[in-house]
Amino acid sequence: MGNSFKLAFKLVGRDFRSGELTLLLAALVVAVAASTAVSLLGDRLNRTMALQAAEFLGADLSVASHGPPDPAWTVEAERLGLEHSATAEFPSVLMENGEILLAGVKSVAVGYPLRGAVKTTLDDPTAAEATHAIPAPGEVWIEPRVLSTLHLKLGDTLTVGEQPLRTTRIITHEPDRRGDLYSLSPRIIINAADLDATRIVQPGSHVHYFALYAGDETALRGFKRWLQPRLHPGERISDIHEDRPELGNALNRAERYLGLTSIAVVLIAGVAIAMSARRYTERHFDLAALLKTLGARERDVLRLHLWQFSLIGLAGSSAGCALGYGLQAGVAHFLGALLPRQLASPSLFALLFGTGAGLPILFGFALPPILRLKRLPPLRVLRRDLEPLPSSAWLVYGCAALVLGALMWRYTQDWLMTVTVLAASGAAVAGFGLLGLFLLNLGKLPIPHVGLAWRFGLQHLTRRPQLGVGQILAFGITLAAMLLSLLVRTELLQEWQRQLPDNTPNHFALNLFDADLDRFRDFLAREQIASSRFYPIVRGRLTLVNGQDVFQVIGKNSRAEGAINRDLSLTWGAEPPPDNPIVEGEWWREGQAPTEPLVSVEKELAKNLGIKPGDQLGFNIAGQELTATVANTRGVRWDTMAPNFFMIFPPGVLDSQPHTWLTSFYLPPAAKPALARLVKAFPGVTILEVDALLKQFQSILAQITRAIEFVLVLALAAGFTVLFASVRATLDERLREDALLRALGAERGLLRRAQWVEFCALGFLAGLLAAGIAESVAWVLFSRVFDLAHRMHWEAWLATPLVGAVAVGLAGYWNTRPVVRNSPMRVLREL
Repeated sequence: MGNSFKLAFKLVGRDFRSGELTLLLAALVVAVAASTAVSLLGDRLNRTMALQAAEFLGADLSVASHGPPDPAWTVEAERLGLEHSATAEFPSVLMENGEILLAGVKSVAVGYPLRGAVKTTLDDPTAAEATHAIPAPGEVWIEPRVLSTLHLKLGDTLTVGEQPLRTTRIITHEPDRRGDLYSLSPRIIINAADLDATRIVQPGSHVHYFALYAGDETALRGFKRWLQPRLHPGERISDIHEDRPELGNALNRAERYLGLTSIAVVLIAGVAIAMSARRYTERHFDLAALLKTLGARERDVLRLHLWQFSLIGLAGSSAGCALGYGLQAGVAHFLGALLPRQLASPSLFALLFGTGAGLPILFGFALPPILRLKRLPPLRVLRRDLEPLPSSAWLVYGCAALVLGALMWRYTQDWLMTVTVLAASGAAVAGFGLLGLFLLNLGKLPIPHVGLAWRFGLQHLTRRPQLGVGQILAFGITLAAMLLSLLVRTELLQEWQRQLPDNTPNHFALNLFDADLDRFRDFLAREQIASSRFYPIVRGRLTLVNGQDVFQVIGKNSRAEGAINRDLSLTWGAEPPPDNPIVEGEWWREGQAPTEPLVSVEKELAKNLGIKPGDQLGFNIAGQELTATVANTRGVRWDTMAPNFFMIFPPGVLDSQPHTWLTSFYLPPAAKPALARLVKAFPGVTILEVDALLKQFQSILAQITRAIEFVLVLALAAGFTVLFASVRATLDERLREDALLRALGAERGLLRRAQWVEFCALGFLAGLLAAGIAESVAWVLFSRVFDLAHRMHWEAWLATPLVGAVAVGLAGYWNTRPVVRNSPMRVLREL
């Protein structure tokens, strides 16, 4: 082993000095640098976005329950080094100065909020200050509408239950405001030390308790694993992905996109490594044959080259990792104005992973060419036309697929995405490889009927179909990886734009009664305020599924637990809300009076409870029991700011039940004075302003967008760099044949035109296959992974072949300049 290592070290040094390793090292450095930069920058942006999104919970993790948190939770959290706090929320009637107001009371403990900040002011809402403090014992912070409705001013006393408290600050922003949009009331915040003195919370009171935790991601995962089996019915763990679906879906998609793009970069560079390793090993056929002639065994030859590639891998990985770190640091520095103000620090694990990924990438794509060397016959020393037996196809593709699968799972932690992309990509490559062979054979037809330059170029491309298909697939996969990143990025940005258009409703009107409905509509019309549909709201609780208690149907830790542990906001309508497609069953026809009560159920809740059309659901509404048959299940876009519902009934089922109305509308900043007139005209209507929530949400989406843009630029830059290197790896035979043509009298112009024809045709066919591969994989990704509607991207089908022709044509032109600039003898000697 020692002799093999010494010889390998000497050979690597000789090859490096002679320039033999330039192409292979460059491809490896690009692979590791790009994957390291993407991994580091993606990890930093992802952790930054997650921290900012956690402000919507006031913590990284919360546990909701109907009773005070178990003290054992606090002990375990402190053992793991987690910060912790707690809140309690409940409705209460406030009475002052002869006025009555139903308000939401929140008691907070020391440390609240763990993420984000409460914004308060003394008078001017535009001069609000962020604070991490909480009301002192004996004090209360209140929202402006509490002051105006109860005719109070700061410093006055507000009696909460039986406890008088002094009003000290006005709340303008609460980071973790919970509940659905149609059950929120004006808020007050008190210190947890005053809760018992209010004497509001008694056995049987409707109170929601929240235990809040924040800290290191590893510790949080460990705490979550410890906590889950100890939870009782009615206790539920929430994080930003579950409790805020409008943000959670965006973050999930962004995380998957960053992982997908990382794999695209590895795949792009892997293609160049495979082609460069093939060129490198072909240049070492004579050396391997000579070693066998001198008595070396197959395993000796294999060990020698494995040592060589290990040394190359360590050198390339180290250089690529350093370059990738510098690249992401440079992006973070020069584009600091566009990135989040406090970008998370680089992760040591992500950096080490970039270094460690170099060897698997190198051997995954270069192992098949290495294995060919041990099969080389010693007679190659005398007969230069002898080549080793080719590696089996399963080995060639299996090594690369294994590496890609392992890296994809590491980047995404998503087996569904890993298997989906690999299976779709494999099927697409196989199918389009056969198509490429057909196109090459088709390319032979015009050869007898075209000029000499076209004839030379097309003959170069079609003379060896197997080699031609391999090159087309190599360039096609590179272009497809870049195109796929571009397509997914475009669809995600368009989806987020549809999710939050410029006129997204920023106000919700709640508790609107029948008597005020017409006057309210007339007011909006006079003020030229466009509103959404008016939804009737009936409070009710789901109790039975096919005659069985709902708590016996639901599984522990099910995401449906939050929906059955509280009153639901039920509504009715003749047609489904926008963006509510019917998944299973049929919607009732407008004007049709149902013979029995029907109900439409949100598909995820139906899935968690095992509900399907035809099942019977039992509800308790204001003490009355109602049984309804499930007519259909429908999809709901929880990631929008529009009103959404778990249950919808047809008209005529709930009309007699006590109900209020809900609507939403958009008010531009210039029209804000109309809000004061609205509140004065309808004092009993609750107006919920969500401007701050929307701005924070839009800010996070903007940061996600920038993250995706930067990662895409890195991927495209790596793709075009590697595409150039890949063209160089395929040129040896072409350069030799062109040099012979020069020696036989071919003019430079003729060779130049023939090269343009060959490489442009190669790039065009590769681009055509790339469009097909990317479209096929995108269809699977959109439907199975990103939950997006797929459409045909005809612009990609038109543009990608042209881009491929130009890119490969330019790369071929640049790399074949020695043929026309230097003498044929010099070119042949260098080869």
